[in-house]
Amino acid sequence: MVLVAAVGFPFTAEALGSGYYVGVATRVMIYALAASSLNLVLGYGGMISFGHAAFFGAGAYTVAILAQEGVGSALIAWPLAVAVSVACAIVIGAISLRTRGLYFIMITLAFAQMLYYFFVSLKAYGGEDGINLAARSHLPGIDLRDETAFYFVVLAILAGCLYLLRRLAASRFGAVLRGIRENEGRMTALGYPTYRYRLVCFTLGGGIAGLAGALIVNQHGFISPNLLDWTQSGTLLIMLILGGVGWLYGGVAGAAAMLLLEEILSHWTGYWKLGLGLVLLFVVLRAPGGIGSWLARDGARG
Repeated sequence: MVLVAAVGFPFTAEALGSGYYVGVATRVMIYALAASSLNLVLGYGGMISFGHAAFFGAGAYTVAILAQEGVGSALIAWPLAVAVSVACAIVIGAISLRTRGLYFIMITLAFAQMLYYFFVSLKAYGGEDGINLAARSHLPGIDLRDETAFYFVVLAILAGCLYLLRRLAASRFGAVLRGIRENEGRMTALGYPTYRYRLVCFTLGGGIAGLAGALIVNQHGFISPNLLDWTQSGTLLIMLILGGVGWLYGGVAGAAAMLLLEEILSHWTGYWKLGLGLVLLFVVLRAPGGIGSWLARDGARG
């Protein structure tokens, strides 16, 4: 039902003369993809990463840099964005996962800030001023400059990734991840290589975040180091808390709730973050499991 509504949304919006909201919905879906990638790491893997924006930004910068070098094909740039984010996740995860708790949080944050300052110092590609994308990536037979066409590409990618995450959660790999999240010592005693399982989970999350980054730079037409800053990681965490950590659709619900609240409240007041904070406080106090605790049904949680 939700997918049918999503397919019909751009046509309804255009018919009502509200085509602007097609772009808003596209942005919501891109952030839903990024938050869902964090949900894999945190909700299923039990790893509280405060540097997830590093992979989001790395994917975006890969597309922007390739575009400046004359590579505008999405069939080349987007897979490379995923590959770069995966490589970053392997390196960061291989080191970070040797720590636990607060140390893990801080080391992921440190790596993300290192990447942030790396791109700030990259003067050849804009430095702290960022990069403007001359044109969106191009796909054979699809004009991504058209907002509706781009909307459907993002919708297809989000639906495909959620399907894969659902299959992953229902697989033996997902069951082992949940076991590690609940009691890593017991899973180690049973003979499972917990480090490798967690590293694969961390890497998959990084790759999906990189794909979201490739999409966001195409929508905005601009990328700056701020996309890798710790505040961006905090935003993704807030989305996940709002939506429901460990619920398959928690990232989608949280991104929709936060970005739509931002859209609505910002029309009323410049202090919209205060209103958002009050909503977040209400959710944490009244529904610690997030929106997912209201909407999830049997089997929906990891």
